[in-house]
Amino acid sequence: MTPSVAAEAADDRTDTRTRILDAADRLFRHYGYAKTTVADMARELGMSPANVYRFFASKLEIVEAIAARMLDRRHVHNLSIAASPGPAAERLVRFVVDNHRMNLEAFAVDPKAYEIVEVAMAEQWPTIAEHLVQMTDVIATLIRQGVERGEFPAPRDLRRTAAMLRQAVVSLFHPTLLLQCSDDPERAGPEELAEFLIRALRCP
Repeated sequence: MTPSVAAEAADDRTDTRTRILDAADRLFRHYGYAKTTVADMARELGMSPANVYRFFASKLEIVEAIAARMLDRRHVHNLSIAASPGPAAERLVRFVVDNHRMNLEAFAVDPKAYEIVEVAMAEQWPTIAEHLVQMTDVIATLIRQGVERGEFPAPRDLRRTAAMLRQAVVSLFHPTLLLQCSDDPERAGPEELAEFLIRALRCP
């Protein structure tokens, strides 16, 4: 196989994988994860279930790939916040507010998407653990930028501080807590909680 033919075959494989993920995503959001089968996906795409299994070993592998794709998009957005101009404190507030909004849109507004997240958490997918590390990475970057700009004093342990800040806003990000705590009359909103954490970072 020549390099050009091999590259074309790889592109075709990537395109087919993307088509399968797109079809599965549509079906999951309409019918739910539990009620959607690989046969449903194959029918949606006009192919046989055996052909779907050429690209994904199982339904679980498909939904893992959908979750990873969704979280990759989230990470790209968070990286854009870290790379944008302006005070680090303002961008840290934006990080908290934007992720809260995106979680609400993804999970509270779309309960079928929430079902996928429940599966991910119950199965303890590596994708979820990697996402949490990535969020801590971005927070650490924003804190470091704030230190360099003189907005925050240098923390004793930057990484630990970033991890604790991520934990402090978990009620704004975790889909189960978002839904269970929505009726709490004393629950702080994302802007208020972010500003509280900014004040904590500014304490010497």
